[in-house]
Order: sequence, then C-alpha cells, then structure tokens
Amino acid sequence: MPKKTKRVVAVYTGNRAEYGLQYPILRAIADDKRLDYKLLVSGAHLQQAFGRTKQEISKDGFKVYSEVKITTGDDDLFGTAQAIGSGILSLSRVLARLKPDLLVVYADRFEGFSAMITGTQMNVPTAHIEGGDITEGGALDDSVRHAMTKLAHLHFTTNEEAAARVRKLGEEPWRVHNVGFPAIDLIKAGLLAKPAELKARFGLDADRPLVVFTQHSVTTEFMDAAAQIRPALRVMKRLAREGVQVVLTYPNNDAGGRRIIAELEKVRRERIPNVQVLASMGRYNYHGALALSRAVCVGNSSSGIKETPAVGAPFVNIGSRQDGRLRSTNVLDTGYDEASIEKACRKALFDLKFRAQCRTCGNPYGVGDSGRKIARVLATVPLNRRLLQKKMTY
Repeated sequence: MPKKTKRVVAVYTGNRAEYGLQYPILRAIADDKRLDYKLLVSGAHLQQAFGRTKQEISKDGFKVYSEVKITTGDDDLFGTAQAIGSGILSLSRVLARLKPDLLVVYADRFEGFSAMITGTQMNVPTAHIEGGDITEGGALDDSVRHAMTKLAHLHFTTNEEAAARVRKLGEEPWRVHNVGFPAIDLIKAGLLAKPAELKARFGLDADRPLVVFTQHSVTTEFMDAAAQIRPALRVMKRLAREGVQVVLTYPNNDAGGRRIIAELEKVRRERIPNVQVLASMGRYNYHGALALSRAVCVGNSSSGIKETPAVGAPFVNIGSRQDGRLRSTNVLDTGYDEASIEKACRKALFDLKFRAQCRTCGNPYGVGDSGRKIARVLATVPLNRRLLQKKMTY
C-alpha cells in the first residue's frame, strides 16, 4: 500500500457567510504541498430557499468532495434541534468513509455544532475557527461557540481577547493560535469586485450612496423576526425613494429566517426604484460593494463588525444580536425603532466627518495572512495522542 504523502484535511461549510470566511483557508490549504483538502458542503448551501450557494463554491474553483444533507423542519428551534441530529447522522457516514487526518469547522452555527460533535466523537482531530468571541445579544451563538471550543482539539482565534478567553476556558495554550480574521486576507489581496463589475452585475453606481443590508433572526426571539425587520425596511424604502441605492440580501437559515425572507419578498413585489433583493451577493461582490466610496453596511451581521473596518465602511448595527462583540469605531448601534435606525443610517451615509473617521479606523481582527497561518499549523501539528486527549488547565 503506497505511503500517504499529504495530510487529508476535511473542511466543513454550512452556509454562504461561513464559506466566504473559509475561502482564504481553503486556498491556503490547496496551495500547501503538504495538505489535501476535502470540502464537505452542507446546510443552506444545498437549500434552494436560501440561494443554493453551492454553485458559488464551484465558481471559485473548489471541488466538493461530498454533500452532507441536513434535514430541516419548521422555521423554529425544534427544527434546529432536528437539523443538528440529522447533520450528525449524515456527516458521520462521510467521515467514516473519508477517514481524514484533520477536520476544520467554523464559528458558532448549528451546522458547525453538528460537525464538531461528529468529528470529535469519531476521534478526528478537529480545529475550530473563531472561538472565544462574545455575542451576548440573544442568539444561541455564545453557548454553541463555547461548547465547540471545549470539544475542539485546535483553536484558531481572530483576536487576542478571544485567544485569552479560550485559554481561560481551560484550554492548553499550545492548542490556541491567534491568526486574525480570514476574510481580511481577501480584502488585503484585492480579491473583491471592482466598481465596473458591480455596475455590470447589479447596476450599482459607485458615485451614489449605497446601503448593503442584511438582518438575521435573533434565535431566542425568532418569533419576533418579522416584526424586528419591518422598521428597518421602512427606512430602506424611504432612503431609496430619495435616491440611495439599497441592496437587501437574504438572512441565514436560523430559526426565523424564513419569516425575514417573507418580508424581503414583500419589498421585492413593491418594485421600488433603487431597491433590489438578492438571495446572496457572493463574497467577491459583497466585499466589492462595501468598498465603494459611499457605501454603508446596515443590519446585524457579524460581517458588519469584522469586515467593514478593512474597507473603511460605516456599519449601522441594529438590535441586540452583536451585543458584546469586539468592535472598531465605525459602528453605530441602534435599537429596532424606526427613528433611531434612520438617524444612524443618515449619519453613516451623509456625515462626512464620521465617514472620514471610518476610513481610518483600526481593525481589532488583524491585517491578513490568516489562511497561510492556519495551513501551516494544520501541516505541522503532531497527529498523536497528545492532540486527541484534552486536558483541563485549571
């Protein structure tokens, strides 16, 4: 039997936002002669209702090793629990066949939670990216993220505060690597749509104000998801009628997501000039749009916190979903009420002093090169009993 010359790294992705952050990691693994990636695609990537974004992965030139089917039920937390169980059953069959040397799982979502449980229970050395962050805004993310940290064998954090928090959770320091935020690799390398491309694909004019809007459900308040987004949508429509370009994108597939999509589709049917509704812009176009000189990000996505500083764009953060998240000075926090959302949006769009401040704000999530740092650790960490056998440090 021929000796294996490369480590096989299974990389699991369950939704479009997560994949956009994993892109530089996948590229770095693919470029490392010591590693061979096997991409496992699951969750919203395979769901038509959320844009079936698997096609974006293929366009980027990555080969999908396996589709990991997750059965989702109703748009509620019962459906989420069922999906986690379904994901474990599906992925366990894939890992049993693949037998990877390592498994890479991102962040804090239910799809990733199912992958983390599966990998660690099957004695596959499993790396967790973006552990140690805090979001206290009513989503289930914190509980899931910290649970994943306690299961994982390797930790790649996006900032030093998070790395310290992982160590304080009792993780051995040698397991913890602060590598920065992977998406910044792409922005630093200029891998984002140019103004001419955005004009051709979406009709966006770089010389006019632009709002890129994404609002997700707060999972502990999913029944309120529709009511929480309506005030913001009224503001978006009002701005559009004044000439502001508005791009509304679909949420993720958390409980409550379909309620938000229903509200977005109502706006689509109104056919308001300057408003367009997209299931997904794709990572390349999304970053390009945020980099336009008059762009503003609005909603409650973590990308507004972590990625906008890299392009100098303001972020209007609506509601509680990102409470506690480490942030820069380009963030304007608002409640769900229409008046505060509109006031913040107008400041972000038209206050020249604030916009100048945003262009020079620092980014606590690093300056790039995360993908290469992660690939180097994956290629060199000893695959032995010490890696698999977790120890508590306190």
